[in-house]
Amino acid sequence: MSGCVWGAAPPLLLEALGRLWEVQAPLGSGSSASVYRVRCCGDPRAPPGAVKEFVPPPARPGPARRPGARPPAADCAEYGFRKERAALEQLRGHRNIVTLYGVFTNHYSANGPSRCLLLELLDISVSELLLHSSNQGCSMWMIQHCARDVLEALAFLHHKGYVHADLKPRNILWSAEEECFKLIDFGLSFKEGNQDVKYIQTDGYRAPEAELQNCLAQAGLQSETECTSAVDLWSLGIVLLEMFSGMKLKHTVQSQEWKTNSSAIIDRIFASEGVVNSAIPAYHLRDLIKSMLHCDQGKRASAEKALCSPFFSIPFDILEDIREECQKYGPVVSLLIPKENPGKGQVFVEYANAGDSKAAQKMLTGKIFDGKFVVATFYPLSAYKRGYLYQNLL
Repeated sequence: MSGCVWGAAPPLLLEALGRLWEVQAPLGSGSSASVYRVRCCGDPRAPPGAVKEFVPPPARPGPARRPGARPPAADCAEYGFRKERAALEQLRGHRNIVTLYGVFTNHYSANGPSRCLLLELLDISVSELLLHSSNQGCSMWMIQHCARDVLEALAFLHHKGYVHADLKPRNILWSAEEECFKLIDFGLSFKEGNQDVKYIQTDGYRAPEAELQNCLAQAGLQSETECTSAVDLWSLGIVLLEMFSGMKLKHTVQSQEWKTNSSAIIDRIFASEGVVNSAIPAYHLRDLIKSMLHCDQGKRASAEKALCSPFFSIPFDILEDIREECQKYGPVVSLLIPKENPGKGQVFVEYANAGDSKAAQKMLTGKIFDGKFVVATFYPLSAYKRGYLYQNLL
């Protein structure tokens, strides 16, 4: 819902659901729809909203359409409206899916009456968060929060039989009011087993089976394999990998090296010293992403299975607080809170030099953190690096 170029000025006012709405700003535009930020006139307490208008192009004189030819753009706009409306109505009520308030017809559109969806207005997209991260990646807390929220949404819509089919950073938005991420844009969604659009997903986030299907469709051939809900897990895996690395991976995932050995590329990204998240062990995230990016859609993790990943048992919110406190005494190289033995119940902090470590040991001992009395001691760096995390440290 952001960062798009507009070809025409938006209307100033819209009448919807018995109220008058002021159009404040454009939020985005696609091939058959435009999105606006709107505010209800005469009711300052009413929350702002977003209107998605499916705009038919201006009619042009020409020969009659041949039987079997593609439908005109006006029919595509109407079909897109009906399709997204049906999906949002069936998926209504889940906290991680954008809320549909209602539908209406704008009778004053420049090209004739246009169909509209009135939606809740959300805030920043994951795409914008990546831009703000300055190629350094998002925090592990944010990645965990986003992954859990999107997987909860996918588990719900997959249970309802739907495939989103266009999951990407621009279609995952943060709701400041509800403090969660939500999925938007169900224009390419379909019921599993009844795929009505062959060209699904966006370049860079397209699953191998969807890529094959697209290539065959362009050649006029029929694919023997239908795309399933597994395509959504592939897209989310790429999104999470981009959030961790801070890099756009479109060219990477389209390379021959990726097709040959994507696992090695993922390992390389997680081992990179330039990744800001290297200060926090992230092997559970790495394994979660690999389970989503299996080339065989039958072996790819489902949303329900992915939610059981050990990655979601790591308290990254507490971990970030500890890291912030420990950084008062010097740069923190890495930080680990083991969730199982050996080492469960301890916090391991690695400093850049021995002097900082000594200062932290002295100043942290005796403090109260999260209701617990802190006792700090030294631990052999060689043992820590090799993964020997003994429970009895004192």
